[in-house]
Amino acid sequence: MIGYPAPLRPGDTIAVTSPSAGVEGSAAARIDFCVQWLRSEGFEVVVGDCMDGSGITSASAERRAAELTAMLCDPAVRCVLPPWGGETAVDLVDLLDWDALAAAEPTWLVGYSDISTLLLPITTRLGWATIHGDNLADTPYHPPVGLLPWRALAAGPGPHVQRDSGVVAGWQPFEADPRATEWRDVGRGRWRLHGADSLVASGRLIGGCVETLANLAGTPYGDVRAFGEAHADDGLIVYVEAAEDGAATICRHLHGLRLAGWFEHASAILVGRTSAPDHPQMTQEQAVLDALGRVDVPLVLDVEIGHVPPHLPLVNGALATITVDGDVNELVQELR
Repeated sequence: MIGYPAPLRPGDTIAVTSPSAGVEGSAAARIDFCVQWLRSEGFEVVVGDCMDGSGITSASAERRAAELTAMLCDPAVRCVLPPWGGETAVDLVDLLDWDALAAAEPTWLVGYSDISTLLLPITTRLGWATIHGDNLADTPYHPPVGLLPWRALAAGPGPHVQRDSGVVAGWQPFEADPRATEWRDVGRGRWRLHGADSLVASGRLIGGCVETLANLAGTPYGDVRAFGEAHADDGLIVYVEAAEDGAATICRHLHGLRLAGWFEHASAILVGRTSAPDHPQMTQEQAVLDALGRVDVPLVLDVEIGHVPPHLPLVNGALATITVDGDVNELVQELR
């Protein structure tokens, strides 16, 4: 059973905290703009104390865990939106007050990259839906045709229909334009299917950033096998995306997830587009095929779900149907 937070509406409160990296320098101007942008969209925004960008994390693990727990348990807060990811959110996972969270009503948590370290266990342990999508710094960007902003998915049960945008984009540098709302045009790209000539598959969505989630596999905070068993009637659609690690490291990570049973209940695997480096003897795609080719499940490659924008938001726990058939590249999510 998936618990969906209340639909997000203008007038609701969005809380900002940095469970991983904080904010400083030219990035601070960007985050200030994004907070004001959300307010101009009609939301109330509160900013927490854990925002310092002078170190690798915004505060001690204990303080970050306490602030995130308090925001997620506060009935006045409808959504928690970190500025971005970072490096070591794994240090606070076991410091969250899981008993308090289990007793609270679900609250939206949105983000990607190192925030995957939190999204995944909140969905698999608590049964709360979470959103893998734009963080605060990216939220003002306008999505291209075919994609939805994460706020559209948080606003109601759907069905939410998204299609291959065909766009490969990039960020505007903070120091050049902290108020950017249009992606930098980089090129074109399409979803690609491996392991089948066409695909129509359904299941509960679960996944995130490979580099961060590989550290949770085999722990109580990354038991996707058990999540799949609990939703065996629906099955899973598992998604993975590489941030920056080289191809050999990604290959090892994906084998680790495979050995931990992450793909046993999968009807399809979505693989995010990446700019992470190849190995001299292995490309990023070869790394994926080396590990996931053994799973005997169709792979959808080059999906807009990672560290190459734009972003196709995914609701962890949502019932989704992926179609890749001829000219139809479509993902439908239903919050039920």
